[in-house]
Amino acid sequence: MLSLRGSIVKSTNVISLETLACSAGWRNYYFVKVVTDEGVVGWSEFDEGFGSPGVAAVIEQLSPRIIGQSVMQHERIREELFCATRPGAGGVVGQALGAIENALLDAKAKTLGLPCYELLGGKIRDRLPVYWSHFVTWRAGRIPHYQPEIKDQSGVRAMAKEAVERGFSAVKTNIWRYEQGGIAGWAPGFGNPFAPPLNVERKILNGLREHLQTIRDAAGPDLEVLLDLNFNAKTEGFLKILRAVADQDLFWVEIDSRDPDALAYIRAHSPHPIASCETLIGVQQFLPFLRRQAIDVAIIDTPWNGVWQSMKIAAVADAHEVNVACHNFYGHLCTMMNAHFCAAVPNLRIMEVDIDRIALDSALFTHEPEYQDGHLIMPDRPGWGTEPIEAVIHAHPPIKAHGLMGRSRTQT
Repeated sequence: MLSLRGSIVKSTNVISLETLACSAGWRNYYFVKVVTDEGVVGWSEFDEGFGSPGVAAVIEQLSPRIIGQSVMQHERIREELFCATRPGAGGVVGQALGAIENALLDAKAKTLGLPCYELLGGKIRDRLPVYWSHFVTWRAGRIPHYQPEIKDQSGVRAMAKEAVERGFSAVKTNIWRYEQGGIAGWAPGFGNPFAPPLNVERKILNGLREHLQTIRDAAGPDLEVLLDLNFNAKTEGFLKILRAVADQDLFWVEIDSRDPDALAYIRAHSPHPIASCETLIGVQQFLPFLRRQAIDVAIIDTPWNGVWQSMKIAAVADAHEVNVACHNFYGHLCTMMNAHFCAAVPNLRIMEVDIDRIALDSALFTHEPEYQDGHLIMPDRPGWGTEPIEAVIHAHPPIKAHGLMGRSRTQT
């Protein structure tokens, strides 16, 4: 038994663990629900559409190992699950462990009547600096799910002005160009278009420069602009892009690479700070990038890694004089999971948030994130501070063709 604030908690054992999913327009939202014998419900959010099919199946396979264990011992549970899955560590297995860990953290914090950040050492900041992610990308590339739609360069100008008017100080965009009176994205790293050599042609360079300058001209000199290049080039191509945008005032350039030596070479020749590592899982995968000084900012996906494990990664990054950011492009629960991490971690650079939302988001979650003057305001509610509403989940069945996985072979 545990004595907590003068009361007795008789038991905190898990009696059930299940996964749930619902449609979120062009993708699905996925959740883990943990219930204890005291009736406490812990939640986490994970994803299967960002190149990770089968996470839910792994969670369900592992669930018998969790039943009967105490949510207070989330570290022990995670280590036992890691031992059982060690030969296949990382990938969807690692993401399943992260999703389970995050649900246990929520249940533990609720049992104690505390916000999750208290489990992480307490919050360092009440207001989290954020950037508006997928700026232009959602409104131009996911029509009609995000409003107002962007169909040409004038829509980009209007959105840049909107960001300033709404008090945001930073936005992150992707590779876009204007052609034939419209707007076109370029993401061969994700098969859009299918061009596996990942060569960067001159029209892409010229179009990207024009896109960045359009945002700057409309927003003015004070808005921070971040550029995400994803997996859309190889070393030669990334260097071509960096040379092409060398005169642009950029907060960082985000590059996904599996090769720490290649990324270190790119960083050494970059006029802009380099952020990376959002697709890595565990300290061991981050270490080569940190040891080789390949990054200025380490991006950690806390839904993939688990927030508790993410604090360990952040500590190792701090030992290498590197600050961290979070990878966050999921639902409101993921945003709040990331927020507790960002509130508690000492070496925070900035937090990623999606401001453009589908209509369902406001109905699906008990609480939405609150933003003021380009900051997320931390709540003091127990657990993550929000949770999905089951009736709404069940009212919106998941779709089969979802997320990046759902793109047609003929789409460009």
